[in-house]
Amino acid sequence: MTKFLAGYHRLLTTVLTVLMGLLIIPVTLQILSRYTGLIPRYIWTEEAARFCFVWIIMIGSMIAVRDRSHFDVDLLPHPKTPRQKGLAGLVVHLTMLVLAVVFIRYGYDFAKFGAIQSSEMSGINMLSIYIAFPLAGVTWALFLGENIAADVRLLRQPATESSA
Repeated sequence: MTKFLAGYHRLLTTVLTVLMGLLIIPVTLQILSRYTGLIPRYIWTEEAARFCFVWIIMIGSMIAVRDRSHFDVDLLPHPKTPRQKGLAGLVVHLTMLVLAVVFIRYGYDFAKFGAIQSSEMSGINMLSIYIAFPLAGVTWALFLGENIAADVRLLRQPATESSA
C-alpha cells in the first residue's frame, strides 16, 4: 500500500506542477487584454484561472496531508517522548479524518449537483470542478491512514526510563 500511496503522491505532485504551469496562460492573457490593445478581453480566462486555482488548492492540500506539511495549531503541549508524539499525532490525524469524511459525504452531493450544471462562460460541466472536493476527502483519508499507522507504531514503542 505504501508503494501505491507513494506513486499516487508523485502523480499528484506532477499534476500540481502542470496546473501551476497552465495557470500562467489564462492569467497572462488577462493581463495582456487588460493593459494592452493587442488582444480582446477574454472573459473565459478569469473562469479558467479560477477553476485551475481550485484544483491547485485541493491537490496542494492532498500533498500536504501526506507530507505532514499542512498547517496545524499547537493546542496540545509539545510531546517529549515518542509515545507522546504518537498520541498527539493520533489526536490530530483522527480529527483530520473526521473532516475528510465530511468532505467525502457532502462533497459527493456537491459533485452530483455539479453534474447537472454547466459553466456560464465556457460551458464546462461543473462536475469537473466540484469533484475535487470528494476526491480530496478520499485522498486525505488514504494518506491519513498511512499517518495514523505511523502514530500507532510510535504508541507501541516500549516506554523508556527518563533520567532525572
